[in-house]
Amino acid sequence: MDPVPPAPTAPVRLQPLTRARVADLGEPARAWAAGLPAVLAELCARWGLTPGRRLPGGSASYVVGARTARGEERVLKLRLPDPALADEAGALRRADGRGHVLLHDHDERHDALLLEALGGSLEQSPLAPHDALAVLAATLREAWTVPLPEGPPPPPGERALALAALLRRRDADLGRPCDPRVLAAALDAAERRAGADDPARHVVLHGDPHPANALRVRTPRPGAPAGWVLVDPDGVRGDPAHDLGVALRDWTSRLVGPDPRGVLRDYAARLADATGHDADAVWDWGYLERVSTGLYVLSFGADALGRRFLDSARALVD
Repeated sequence: MDPVPPAPTAPVRLQPLTRARVADLGEPARAWAAGLPAVLAELCARWGLTPGRRLPGGSASYVVGARTARGEERVLKLRLPDPALADEAGALRRADGRGHVLLHDHDERHDALLLEALGGSLEQSPLAPHDALAVLAATLREAWTVPLPEGPPPPPGERALALAALLRRRDADLGRPCDPRVLAAALDAAERRAGADDPARHVVLHGDPHPANALRVRTPRPGAPAGWVLVDPDGVRGDPAHDLGVALRDWTSRLVGPDPRGVLRDYAARLADATGHDADAVWDWGYLERVSTGLYVLSFGADALGRRFLDSARALVD
C-alpha cells in the first residue's frame, strides 16, 4: 500500500514573543522554526489530522487547530527545543483532565502534543476581575487534586530562594533595570516565603496560571467544575499560594488608579478567601512573580512588556 502523503499545513507564522525566544535560544531554535512546516505535515499525516488556523499561545511553542478524520476538533502544539521547559506532557498525563486540558497524544521526538480543543481564554472574556479571579481559584482547587509525585519533597524554601537568586542574576546581567526599591521588596518577599515554606502543605502546582492560560471547555466534563481548565502546566510540587500569586500577577491594566496597592490587595484577599490560603503569602508570591517575569521577558528582548511589569511593581512600593 502506498504511504499516506503528508497533509498540507497552514503557513507557519510565529508570534512576536516566540520569535524573540527563538532569537535568544540560537541555532537549535532557528532550526526548529525552519523545520516546522515539514514536522507539521509529518504529524498531521501520522495522526490523521487536517490542520486549521494558527492559535494564540505562549512564548515557547507553535500552536495550530486541527480536525481528526472523524471530525473531532483538536489542538496541535509543538514546543521549542528549550531544556529549561517543564515536562508538559508528563504533567498533563498525571493530571488526566483535572483542572487541566486533556492530552490525547504526544510525539516525544518532536515534543508535539495533541490536545483537547478549548474555547476562548479568561484573559479575553468579558468577566469582571472579581469574577475572573473566582474562576481561577475554582480551577486551581481542582488542579491541586492531582496526586503528589513519589519521592522526597524539595528542601523547604527552595522555590523562593531560587527565584531570589534568579532576580539578582538577571538584574545584574541586564544592567540593573530594576528600581532598587522594587528589587529589595521582591527579595524581602522571597525571604518571607522561604522561611514560611512547609512541604507538608505542598500540592502539584500548575506553575503559571495567569488568565491567558485558563480556557473555557467546549462542553461540561469531569475535571472542569467551573467550566474552565488550565494549559501549559509545569507540574512541580510547591506552596499553593505560589499559583495564587501568579494568578495575581498579570493585572497591570488595573493598577493605573490612585491606589494600585489597594486594588491588588483586594484581589489577593479574594483569592486567599476562595482557596483557604493566606493573603500575605499570595501577595508575596505575586510580587515576586511580577518582578521576575518583568526581568525574564526583558532578557529575551520583549522590552515593552518587561517594562510594564517592572513599572507596575514600582507603583506597588511608591
